[in-house]
Amino acid sequence: MAQFLQSVDKRSALVGFGVGVLLVLFVVLAVRGFVGRETYISLDVDASEPDISVQLLDVNEYSRPGTGSDPITGVVIHYTANPGSTAQQNRDYFNSLQDGHGDYVSSHFVVGLEGEIVQCVPTWELAYASNDRNHDTVSIECCHPDETGEFNEATYKSMVQLTAFICAKYNLDENDVIRHYDVTGKNCPKYFVEDGDAWEQFKKDVKGALAKGNGK
Repeated sequence: MAQFLQSVDKRSALVGFGVGVLLVLFVVLAVRGFVGRETYISLDVDASEPDISVQLLDVNEYSRPGTGSDPITGVVIHYTANPGSTAQQNRDYFNSLQDGHGDYVSSHFVVGLEGEIVQCVPTWELAYASNDRNHDTVSIECCHPDETGEFNEATYKSMVQLTAFICAKYNLDENDVIRHYDVTGKNCPKYFVEDGDAWEQFKKDVKGALAKGNGK
């Protein structure tokens, strides 16, 4: 009888140990998956106006036509598709188009790799960014460090705050925030097109920032 009880105790101990190992493994894998996706759920971000370097493009045919926009009904998120480039470099490229490059490209804002924000076009003017939605949206071009198109933390946080600020300014909410992909089917912004969960998380973070108000 004693041997039987000892055997039962050993089996129970082994089962308990095995369950413990599986639980630890599950937690480790979950944490690794969370960190690897670089989602930023706990953001200390509100809808206040972020620091913005206003460097408006020269009025020109190719990137800032000076045309007034219609009432703003949405915010469109883009990615630069130029890994490692800075906000300043993208702004300067837009401005250089006036020299006759033949491309019609620009954005209202560019968010850089260090979270810096450069404004290229006034929000009450049209920018050449979102095709059929140029006339009634504000466009945000976002820098990324590599070919995956995934945004680093500094860029992401500024994206959330800037988007929330624009939404608050024009009485919009997170459901009025769209991807370039949602207008044309283009793979832009790449990371948010290929990872739908990351896109939904971004909108939740914008909603959270809006709920915090302007910080005043």
